Formats: sequence, C-alpha cells, structure tokens
Amino acid sequence: MSLLTAQTETTTETEPPLALDESDVTVHLLNNAHEAEVLSFLAARPVHTVFMAGFIRDNGLESQLNRGSFYGCRNRAGQLEGVALIGHATLVEARTGAALAAFARQAQKNPLAHVIMGEREKIEAFWRHYNPAGQTPRSICRDLLLEQRWLAQEACESASGLRPATLDDLPLVVSINAAMIREQSGVNPLETDPIGFRLRLSRRIEQGRIWVWVENEQIVFKADVTSETPDVIYLEGVYVNPEERGKGYGLRCFSHLCKRLLARTVSICLLVNEQNESAQSFYYKAGYELRSYYDTIYLKPKSD
Repeated sequence: MSLLTAQTETTTETEPPLALDESDVTVHLLNNAHEAEVLSFLAARPVHTVFMAGFIRDNGLESQLNRGSFYGCRNRAGQLEGVALIGHATLVEARTGAALAAFARQAQKNPLAHVIMGEREKIEAFWRHYNPAGQTPRSICRDLLLEQRWLAQEACESASGLRPATLDDLPLVVSINAAMIREQSGVNPLETDPIGFRLRLSRRIEQGRIWVWVENEQIVFKADVTSETPDVIYLEGVYVNPEERGKGYGLRCFSHLCKRLLARTVSICLLVNEQNESAQSFYYKAGYELRSYYDTIYLKPKSD
C-alpha cells in the first residue's frame, strides 16, 4: 500500500450479498486445473479482486510465490461461491455469508498468517467468524481504495527521467520499500525475511514492474506495479524523496507512469490511508476517484 505517505461509497461494481446462506457449502484446495474457472469468477469484480487475479496470472494457483494456498467454496450444485488466498496474506472474494464464514474457519488453521485485507464490511464480517480461534490483531489500518480510468488534464506533463528499475537499483529499492512496510505494519521485512524480501523485489524488477527516477544516485520517485490483469493494474510503494517534495516531481512522474499504464489496461487502483489527507490530495489531483473503503488487519504471531 502506498505510503506516499496505500463517506459515501462510490464503487461502480455490484456488491455481492453477505447474508448467511442456509445451504451447505464446501471449501476445497484449488489447483491449476481450476485456473480458468477461478479467473472468470474473479473477473466479475476486477478492481476488488486484482490482488488474487494478479497472483494467479503471475504464478498459477499452485506456487510458493503466492505465499499461501488458494481455496474455493462451492454450494451443493458445485458452483463457486467464493475464492480465497489463505497464507501470509489472506484475501477473500465471497458472494455469500456462508462462504465468508467457511473461509474464516479455514484461515484459523493457518498459524503463519500476517495480514487480512479486503473491503471494510466484508472484513468486519470475516473477523467476527475468525476472531474466536484465530490470531489477535496487532494493528488495523483503514484505507481508501482509489481508482483512475483517465488522466487529469493538468497532470499530463512528461517525465523523461522515469524508467523501469534495474538490478543496479535494487539496494535503494530494498531500503525504501522496507522502510515503508515498517511504517505501515510495524514489521521490518529485512529482519523477518531478508532473503525472501530481496528475492521478491528482484523478481519484480526483472518483470519490469518497478519504476524509478534516479538523480545523483538517489531515488527521487518510485512506484511498484504489484498486480496486473487486462482490466486493472494495482500500484503500491509510491514514494517521493522527502528532500524533493513540493517541487512537482512526484505528480509529474506519477502521472507520466499512469499514462503509460493506462495504455495497456482499463484502470489503475491503489490504497491510501484514510487519515493521510496530503496523499489523498496528491492522488485526486492525478485523476483518481474514491471507489471503496478497505481494512487491513495486521496479526500477531500465534506464538506471541
């Protein structure tokens, strides 16, 4: 989530009902044979499912790179009522309350869970089912989901220095991203998972998904494309060097990047802390609009 520093709801997608369904549901582990079915299910609400769909498109349903396992929830007729990634991060797309409750029970079995994230109403319902036997929260972050489908006219200035990062930029990217994650979650990935953290950022660079503007061996601007589908691109890790803020570099680079990304997708989305008014202003100026409210629950390890 951006740490440029990621109430009337304005989402344009149909919200699934969350009332408990009395019909029986079954949760089962998904495998790569289910990929087409799962992607079709997630495509019904592409902005809200870009995280999971991006993992599947990058890694498949079965991969250690997902840092968890994908589960499906089916009704008696065998139809999907929900899809969830349960692992380091727990992400849920449930169309019925029964599916939401079933995923919460499944998630309770995972002792390594670090974060639960999703739309506020759903996460509150999920937490009611999860909390009795699950981990306790370390902190809860409340965010706004913003989306952009076109550029603001005043935010189209070119940024010729913006480029995809290379592995030569990795040390700077690692340092910045680690600091942002520590500020957001209270956990320093360079202490908890230094090798994995660097490997994931190296892979992202090799995929051409980290963009930087470097001057005098310092990053002036950075942004990460962390998930991409034909319909939506999800951005996080948006950073402007504190010494260069207020000079217009951030908006120029960010808008230039968004222009390039919108040439290959329908929309771009990101999360921003609901209390960070300066970051919200920045994104609104770039042409972003409010779509929904999100909660991110950071969990204490069960050993604590």
